[in-house]
Amino acid sequence: MSDKRLDGRGLAAGAVAFTIWGLFPIYLFPLRTVPAVQVIAHRIVWSCLFVFGWMLLRGELGRLSSIFVRPALLGGLMASALLISGNWLVYVWGVTHGHVVDTSLGYYINPLLNVVLGVLVLHERLNRWQWLAVSLAGLAVLYLTVQAGHPPWIACTLALSFSLYGLLRKMISVEALPGLATETLLLLPLALSFLLWCAAQRSGAFGTAGGAITALLIGSGLVTAVPLFLFAFAARRLPYSTIGVLQYIGPSLQLLVGVLLFHENFGATRAVGFVLIWLALAIYALDGLRASRAAAAAAAA
Repeated sequence: MSDKRLDGRGLAAGAVAFTIWGLFPIYLFPLRTVPAVQVIAHRIVWSCLFVFGWMLLRGELGRLSSIFVRPALLGGLMASALLISGNWLVYVWGVTHGHVVDTSLGYYINPLLNVVLGVLVLHERLNRWQWLAVSLAGLAVLYLTVQAGHPPWIACTLALSFSLYGLLRKMISVEALPGLATETLLLLPLALSFLLWCAAQRSGAFGTAGGAITALLIGSGLVTAVPLFLFAFAARRLPYSTIGVLQYIGPSLQLLVGVLLFHENFGATRAVGFVLIWLALAIYALDGLRASRAAAAAAAA
C-alpha cells in the first residue's frame, strides 16, 4: 500500500466531506419549491463569494494569478467546473422530486468507477482483500441496479460526472482552495446572468419566497464550498481507490435519509444490496487498519 493511505488529515477531510453530502438532502428538502436550475445558480454565486472572501481574509488571492496565465490548467478547471455543475443539477432535481434513494444508488456506483479509474489511469494497486471488497461492492451495486426495474439515468449520470470530476481534480496541478475559487469564478457569469434574468421575469425565488428560502439559498454556497474544498484536499493526499471507498459514507447516509425521513420506497430486496455494501466496507476498513498497524510497527522498528 502507498504511504498516502496513512495520511490522517486526508482521511478526515474525505470523511467529513462525504458526511456533509450524505446529509445534504435534509438541507435541500425545504427548497423543493424552487426550480433546480435556480438552486444551482445560487450555489455557484454564493460559493464563489464565500471562497473569495475566505481567501481575502487569509491574504491568498495572489495564488490565483498563476492559474490564469496557464491556459491548459484553466481549461482543465473549466472542464471540472462544468462536470460538477452538471452533477449538482441532476442531484438537486433528484432530491427535490422524491428520488433520494436513486441519488444514493448513483453515489454507490460512483466509488466503483473511482477504483477502476485509479487502477487503469493512475496505475494504483489493490491487494487481494481490497479486490474482495471492491468485488462485493460491485455485486451489490449490480443487484441494486437490477432491482430498480428501470434504466437508472439519475444514478448513472451522477456516478459518471462525479468520477470524472474527482479524477480531473486529482490530476490537475493546483491546490484545493485556489482550484475551487477558479471553478466557481468561471461559472459565475453564467449563473449570475441567469439569476438576473429570473429576477427580471419575476420568476426568481430569492427575496420573494420568504426569508427562510432566501437564507437557505445564501447558505447553499457555504454547504457547497466546504465539502468541495475538503474533497479536493483529500483527493490530492489519498490514493484514488481509497477515495472511492470513503465515498460510500455519502450514499449510505442519503439512503437512510430517503427511507427514514422522506419515507421513499425501500423493500427487502434493496436491503440485501445495502448489507453487501457495508460488508465490503468492513473488509476494506479492517485491511486498512491492519496495514496501518504494520506500517507503525515497521516505523518503530
